[in-house]
Amino acid sequence: MLNGFKDFILRGNIITMAIGLAVGAAFTAVVTAFSNAFITPLIGIATGTVGDFSKKTFTVQGAHFPYGLFISAALAFVITAAVLYFCVVVPMMKIQNRFKRDAPFDIKAAVRDCPRCYTEIPAVASRCGHCTSEIEPLPEALDTARKAGVPVQR
Repeated sequence: MLNGFKDFILRGNIITMAIGLAVGAAFTAVVTAFSNAFITPLIGIATGTVGDFSKKTFTVQGAHFPYGLFISAALAFVITAAVLYFCVVVPMMKIQNRFKRDAPFDIKAAVRDCPRCYTEIPAVASRCGHCTSEIEPLPEALDTARKAGVPVQR
């Protein structure tokens, strides 16, 4: 029973997730501190209120609405999302695209419908696998297959 728990804890994806959560919490604290230290005072200067903008409230019939807290949290969210997108997501997409180009060519990836039975077949096929009728392969699919070095029918 304890061996199963040990195996579960020591799996790579559990440890990676725990590290990601810890780093995410630390990153959120840094972005919130940046927002409170720099962005919030700049908004306060722009709106004519000097000091901590997050403590601003308005009152309606005795009920206090701390709108400054909401604005500070919204700014922290937008800044966090922007930094994560431009510093993590965009570089990871570039790395994935670089490795994707080296992936082997799949000749069956480009598909079309058989003109006689309307079954989906590869674009380079010269015979339908369902109704067995002869079909002309699409010239652009043949060119793509030849450029990828895949042998095609003549």
